[in-house]
Amino acid sequence: MKEIVIGKEFKAERMVDETMLASTVGSGKANVLSTPMLIALMENAALCCLDEFLESDNDETSVGTMISASHTSATPLNMRIYAVAKIVRADGRKIDFEIDAFDECGPIGKAEHSRVVVYGKRFQEKCNEKLKV
Repeated sequence: MKEIVIGKEFKAERMVDETMLASTVGSGKANVLSTPMLIALMENAALCCLDEFLESDNDETSVGTMISASHTSATPLNMRIYAVAKIVRADGRKIDFEIDAFDECGPIGKAEHSRVVVYGKRFQEKCNEKLKV
């Protein structure tokens, strides 16, 4: 892993489509952006923010280990949303982020999120050991 730069930011954006609605994913009945899909966008922003610091030839990747999020405003179908992840701490392989999310009308959520750098193949093999139990 390369040296982590505190303050590094990454913006991930998407258009809200039918696959992202609460009524579709089963987290509610309203035809609005679901909280699980907002959290997925937030995690994606953090994942992408960290990517440039990982040694891909060394099979490094990152996995989310914690997220504490608020979803404060509903977003309708066909509106653009984005999340901005910012690295706020790095402690060895654990990286912490603050994430702010917006739609075209303003803020829609915030999160604190942690990711841990792992070796992809070894991580997957260890996880797959659960299938042998």
